Amino acid sequence: LLGATLGQRRADIVLATKCGLRTGAPLTQSGLSARHIHASIDGSLKRLKTDWIDLYIAHRPDPLVPLEESLSALDAIVRAGKVRYLGYSNWPAWLAASAVEMQKANGWAPFIHGQMHYSALIRDIERDAIPMMAHHGLGLTVWSPLAFGFLSGRITRDNLDADDHRFKDQIFTFDLDKGFELVAVLETVGKAHGVSPAQVAMAWLLSKPAVSSIIMGVSKVAQLDDNLAALDITLGDDEIAAIEAAMPPVPAYPNWFEAMLRDRPLVDALA
Repeated sequence: LLGATLGQRRADIVLATKCGLRTGAPLTQSGLSARHIHASIDGSLKRLKTDWIDLYIAHRPDPLVPLEESLSALDAIVRAGKVRYLGYSNWPAWLAASAVEMQKANGWAPFIHGQMHYSALIRDIERDAIPMMAHHGLGLTVWSPLAFGFLSGRITRDNLDADDHRFKDQIFTFDLDKGFELVAVLETVGKAHGVSPAQVAMAWLLSKPAVSSIIMGVSKVAQLDDNLAALDITLGDDEIAAIEAAMPPVPAYPNWFEAMLRDRPLVDALA
């Protein structure tokens, strides 16, 4: 459908797609093996009716395939002209960093960005992924900025299990009570600006220097218009602080140890 819709306007847009998830029953039709990467890109080009993909993304890590094999295959499809740029999605920071260094060492086409979940509800990537990406100069594309619709304000305790919204399929683990407290803060900030909680949640993400772009999943034109309006919202420092105080990420080792060392001399910290 997308390939047919783009037609002669293919060159006017940036086209991204992914590989790595299962595409068929056989064991060979899954993961990041060289065989599956090459088959996946050829299939995508055929379905999208195009000669190249602007951004090709490794959808998930593959613990069953050597990293060298996956990265070499991704480099090969770039050199063949089938792909312009490479990215990864849902990779832990240590693996993405290892991949970037391996790409540099071998002269392979590099990852230029990561597609990760990030929202005011789930801020896990602030610990390691975002600092790593900043260190390597990688961009960040956010998927599910509204956490499967939870931050839209339309999810309540009464309709949590309803079938008419995406949150019934959500995959996150978080404190539900604190989650609703966060939504209440988004609603309060939204009222001050005359906008929806969803727009505030998007504006919070857009205020983050690490965020390059946001993927919006919509089923209605009104939802698209509502999300795009977040571009016109500027949150105050106090509003950003209130949002972040409602749902701070849980401290994890060694991040809290590093923070402790930043806040006081090493000798005192180890005493």
